[in-house]
Amino acid sequence: MVQFEQSFVLSSESVTEGHPDKVCDYISDSTLDAYIAQDKHCRVACEALCKGGIVVLAGEITSKASTDHEAIVRQAIRECGYDDNSQPFSADNVKIIPLITQQAHEIATAVGSTSAESQGAGDQGIMFGYATDETPELMPLPILLAHRLARTLAEDRKSGREPWLRPDGKTQVSVVYQEDHPPRVATVLVSTQHAQGEDQGDIKDYVVSNLAPRALGKWHSLEIEFVVNPSGSFEIGGPTADCGVTGRKIIVDTYGGAAHHGGGSFSGKDPSKVDRSAAYFCRYVARQLIVNGIARRAELQVAYAIGRSKPVSIQVNTFGTGDRRAAEDDVGTFDFRPAAIIERLDLLRPIYRLTTNYGHFGKPDLPWEQ
Repeated sequence: MVQFEQSFVLSSESVTEGHPDKVCDYISDSTLDAYIAQDKHCRVACEALCKGGIVVLAGEITSKASTDHEAIVRQAIRECGYDDNSQPFSADNVKIIPLITQQAHEIATAVGSTSAESQGAGDQGIMFGYATDETPELMPLPILLAHRLARTLAEDRKSGREPWLRPDGKTQVSVVYQEDHPPRVATVLVSTQHAQGEDQGDIKDYVVSNLAPRALGKWHSLEIEFVVNPSGSFEIGGPTADCGVTGRKIIVDTYGGAAHHGGGSFSGKDPSKVDRSAAYFCRYVARQLIVNGIARRAELQVAYAIGRSKPVSIQVNTFGTGDRRAAEDDVGTFDFRPAAIIERLDLLRPIYRLTTNYGHFGKPDLPWEQ
């Protein structure tokens, strides 16, 4: 966790839905949604790899559902913006290699039934949740603004507002902190894929004069240093240029480096996997500590053993911004058993494609944000 000093700069990055790794995350979450829509007790651990004209869909799936993996993959790619058949990586052109088996019998037996008493954690591991009062969304400001920039880039592409924009892109925002308050944005970095021959000066002018004021809102100022496409031309992007793999953007998915991360990724995993569901629940509980005025910043860590329902440990840190004992007492009222988390947050629904892009936290429609 970032320990606040007198003054420092914290940077966070985001990526658009056309980034190669995010394409893979979206394929994985689309596959999960397709299964859980038909079979809410499915067991899905699904990953994708994309490169050139190849998509490998791999993992373990046990379900009564009937799904068309190829159709799911192609639709996901199309929704990410890759529908240009002149490119190696496009929805209609890619070759799909499925490598799917069922969940291992030992794991299935350890996880057990879906009752609160007997359903065990789907794996061992540590998960974190974080919340801060520095923004209305209770998210760290750098990652929040980086997501807004990336999302606005994608919206401008999809709407046709800027027809030269292409699906791949990355953003990064550096925020100055004075102790635990962020007074201003220092630097904004935007790298965006673009049409062939597009003038780099025009691209920078769009970012500085058009994109940034809309995306940053009150945090926009003339003092910000803008860095746009620092490597120069960015005509070839996405999986045509780079390899993408599910689960490689875990800091983008969470708190942008402002808080700890347990290391496990989210996408493609059904909620019996505590990598996902417990991280969501830790965020939910951390939010309650802020909303209820117990602390201004809070981080939770929870640890599980595979097959056991009760956590091995739960730890709370308020970083000196509130009553730690009161925070621990409040956290102790929550049930962290996997089945209880799933029931409380209503996780057996096809909601996971909504989480894939622009962060799994800070979106008001998601149940752990309410």
